[in-house]
Amino acid sequence: MYLNTLAPSLGSKHYKKRLGRGIGSGLGKTSGRGHKGQKSRSGGKINKSFEGGQTPLHRRLPKFGFKSRKKIFYKEVTLNDLNKIKSNVIDLNTLKVFKVISKKIKYVKIINTGKIFVSLKLIKLRCTKNAKLAIERLGGKIEE
Repeated sequence: MYLNTLAPSLGSKHYKKRLGRGIGSGLGKTSGRGHKGQKSRSGGKINKSFEGGQTPLHRRLPKFGFKSRKKIFYKEVTLNDLNKIKSNVIDLNTLKVFKVISKKIKYVKIINTGKIFVSLKLIKLRCTKNAKLAIERLGGKIEE
């Protein structure tokens, strides 16, 4: 084997078509761009949302949705998170002290994810139906 005999295997290389190299190449003269028009010119790009002067789809469709500013102050707390707290009485401030939630949070909802091992008394915290059942099953209380 010699270096001058090395070559890629047949069909593994696809060479780029060379444009504007005479009639015989099949892509001579206009180089596959046709005659005249915006797309035949150099730099003649058309915006992908352009629809020939018709109002584009993104302007025809209505706007929808918004981002709730309340979401910044809302947090879901799991039953697993409640296990981290070394207190039997839990309210919003207790969650902040034990760093389960950040200081800017104003609304909390307890959700049924994971397991709880101790009975707790929750004060002014919302719960899902199943989370409420799990807490009350261990003898805990939920005060509104």
